[in-house]
Amino acid sequence: MAFRLKLVPEVTHFNFFRWQWATFGVSAAAMIGSVLLVLVMGLNFGIDFKGGTTIRTESPTAFEVSEYRAALTQLDLGDVAITEVFDPSFGTTRHVAMIRIGTTDETGSVSPEQLNQVEAALHEVDPEVRFASVESVGPKVSEELIRTAIYAVGAATLGIMAYIWLRFEWQFAVGCVIALIHDVLLTIGLFSLFQLRFDLTTIAALLTTVGYSCNDTVVVFDRLRENLIKYKSKSLFDLMNLTANETLSRTIMTGVTTAIALTAMLIFGGDVVRDFVIAMLWGVVVGCYSTLYVAKNIVLWMGVKRDWSKTQKNVDSPFSGAEERP
Repeated sequence: MAFRLKLVPEVTHFNFFRWQWATFGVSAAAMIGSVLLVLVMGLNFGIDFKGGTTIRTESPTAFEVSEYRAALTQLDLGDVAITEVFDPSFGTTRHVAMIRIGTTDETGSVSPEQLNQVEAALHEVDPEVRFASVESVGPKVSEELIRTAIYAVGAATLGIMAYIWLRFEWQFAVGCVIALIHDVLLTIGLFSLFQLRFDLTTIAALLTTVGYSCNDTVVVFDRLRENLIKYKSKSLFDLMNLTANETLSRTIMTGVTTAIALTAMLIFGGDVVRDFVIAMLWGVVVGCYSTLYVAKNIVLWMGVKRDWSKTQKNVDSPFSGAEERP
């Protein structure tokens, strides 16, 4: 007999509303805590949002950050931050550092002469050090990028809300959007708590998380709509639980397989994509959670239309393809 791995039994009877007030309290506290973390600790904005110049150095020999800092202090470059980058894939012959020089004028970047001075100063400490990459972003560009990022996340959320409203009912749209806001806030809170670099790749990860979480929620809502047609006498509470149990295997399997791929990227992808992968991994976890404990709970509290069959028979609606089971 062939072995078949099953993360979830074929038939489950979990009561997902058993701890609904506890999970609601945890979610609300986590969202409020994330906002407070951002207000108190702030975000570690990357060069995309803060402006300045970032230099990535690589050397075959080990170095001390204090020696790099001492060498650059005498150049009077202003706000300079140096961090050593650790990655298991680097081995013992690759030592990487990120040097960030804050905005010094309207251009937001160091001049070529200053760049040569930085290179010369580091060569005195480590003759084998080289610049792997140099990136500069001005303050005006940073403001535009911040504004564009906010527009992108807002437009994606509104677009998803409109889509869910047209496809289902407005209660589903509200539940889905609150779940997405929950996922985004918790991800931003994680970045604030651990002061992970928050840049354009993080925005890309947030948008991807929004899409992933929305897709997961739509699958549950689709099955719920079918069950509303199939079981007209069952309470909405029981139908919600039945739907969550029927889609649980799909939710877990999708989350686990996505997490496996992201974990491989986290281990072997290097430090360049690490923050992006961390945001995605966290987004997958909170996305699965919000699908099971946030979106459908809100829909239950607001109530939904029960008789979908009339709409299906009388108009050519998006639900006309739904199968009404005996």
